Amino acid sequence: MSCGNPHETDCAEVLQRVSVFLDHSLSEGSPVGYGAIEAHLVECQPCLEQYGVHVEDLQNAVRAMLNRCCGHEHAPDELRVRVLQRIRISLTETGPS
Repeated sequence: MSCGNPHETDCAEVLQRVSVFLDHSLSEGSPVGYGAIEAHLVECQPCLEQYGVHVEDLQNAVRAMLNRCCGHEHAPDELRVRVLQRIRISLTETGPS
């Protein structure tokens, strides 16, 4: 599958790994890592729709990944709000073609 738009990571590669990404079990040696998959899903609405991923699923996956990586450190509320707003804006800007 390809949405027809250029992406750093191909749609097919992301869709092959998105369930592992959401389950938080992507291997460290994977050629496509968490960051690349997250970035692709944020910018590619067709991939979100193809896999049936909802924004809430993506946000939960990002929260879980940050929690694992950053331990018990918490981002300031202002930063969390800005990041969530940017995700929503990005998803709106890349809406269905």
